[in-house]
Amino acid sequence: MSGVQEIGAADLAAWLADESRAQPLLLDVREGWEVAIAAIPGSRHMPMNLIPLQMSELPDDVTIVTVCHHGVRSYHAGLFLANAGFEPVLSLKGGVDAWANEVDPTMAHY
Repeated sequence: MSGVQEIGAADLAAWLADESRAQPLLLDVREGWEVAIAAIPGSRHMPMNLIPLQMSELPDDVTIVTVCHHGVRSYHAGLFLANAGFEPVLSLKGGVDAWANEVDPTMAHY
C-alpha cells in the first residue's frame, strides 16, 4: 500500500516559483462551487467523486499535489491515487485555506 505525504502552503509556493524544478500537477478535488470562490492559479479541477472515472486522464510522469479546502479530502484523494499507482502524490496540508492564510491573502475565504 502506497502513502501520501503532505506539503505546506509556503513550501508549495516556493516550489511553484522555482522554474528550475519540474512543476507538479495541482489537482483540486473540491466541488465546482468551491473552486468558483477560490482556487490556486494553474490548478486542474477534478471533483473527488469523479477521480475513479477520470484518473486515466491524469499524467503518470509528474508529481501530483492534491488540493481541497482544509486538506482532509485531498489527503484521501491522494491516498486513492497513490494506491492506484500514481507517484509521487502529495496533499496540500491545510488546503486552500492555508494557501489563503500563508501565501495569497487576497484569496477569498469560505
